[in-house]
Amino acid sequence: MRKKFRNYFLNYNADTLIKNNKLSISFNKVSYGSFGEKNKNKTFYVIKRSPGAGLFSNVIFVLNHLKIANKHGFIPVVDMENFPTIYNENHKIKKIKNAWEYYFNALNKYTLNEVYKSKNVIFTNSKFYEHMTHKIDNNEFNKFKKNIKIKREHYKISNNFYNRYIKRHKVLGIHLRGSSYKTSANHPSPPTFNQVKYKINNLIKKEKFKKIFLCTEDKAYMDYMKKEFGNKILYFNTYRSYNDDAFKIYPRNNHRYNLGKEILIDTLILMKCHTFLYTHTNVSTFVKFFSKKKIRFIEFKNGLNTSNEYYAKWQWKIKSRLPNLLGGFSHKI
Repeated sequence: MRKKFRNYFLNYNADTLIKNNKLSISFNKVSYGSFGEKNKNKTFYVIKRSPGAGLFSNVIFVLNHLKIANKHGFIPVVDMENFPTIYNENHKIKKIKNAWEYYFNALNKYTLNEVYKSKNVIFTNSKFYEHMTHKIDNNEFNKFKKNIKIKREHYKISNNFYNRYIKRHKVLGIHLRGSSYKTSANHPSPPTFNQVKYKINNLIKKEKFKKIFLCTEDKAYMDYMKKEFGNKILYFNTYRSYNDDAFKIYPRNNHRYNLGKEILIDTLILMKCHTFLYTHTNVSTFVKFFSKKKIRFIEFKNGLNTSNEYYAKWQWKIKSRLPNLLGGFSHKI
């Protein structure tokens, strides 16, 4: 396969493709390959993102490209096998190499093997194009929701958790994104411990929540929540750390596959909660986009971290320690 890519995988300007193949495409640079004589009257659109980012960032990336493929009559396929992501293992998972299909069904009946024997194949860039958006919870993308089919095995795990722990209670779902969000430029600033405690206590008092389902990758948040709310806390057993090292180490079998599986199941469980309290992330975007249940959404709003990458490493720490009058985060978020 790599030899084929080396021989046939060429870069073209959009103008060249339009002239030679009469394809009307709206972005400046794509890649084109011809790998054989199959499917001469079809144009495959290979969505690739290597190394990619978080699971739902990758989903949003695919949704944006489904919009392009639909507009131009291309047949979309996701290749996270020959173009691996941060979730790929170096061996098959349940006979699968394509990391997209660890978690989601293939977009259609065409296999990568058939695509790479075909006449007309367009490859996406691995980065978001300028005109693309992360705001998918609107009518523009709703018609592509049916293309994102989560594998039944992940639904089964989330449903079992729901039936065992959540079904009989009024549950507050919470997503606390910590670790790198505290130091990332232009990202939403996560809440402090005091803000979390204040908000949750108010909601419990007003809404009489019996349980709290917590989704977080930050072990410090988990430790704090257990200490403050004790046996009210429910959580799925996932990898958490103090040091934002999830993709830097490999502490267990199938670690990278499991990182994607765990955040997917966490998110499916959040969709089943009565109210969702969250830091704005791609997880919260996906819950809004994909949930079939009517959920009350409440966002922690601490504003964005600075765009200065150096100062961004310190801004959250400084503001979390300062009183509100001196520029710190408001206690009553």
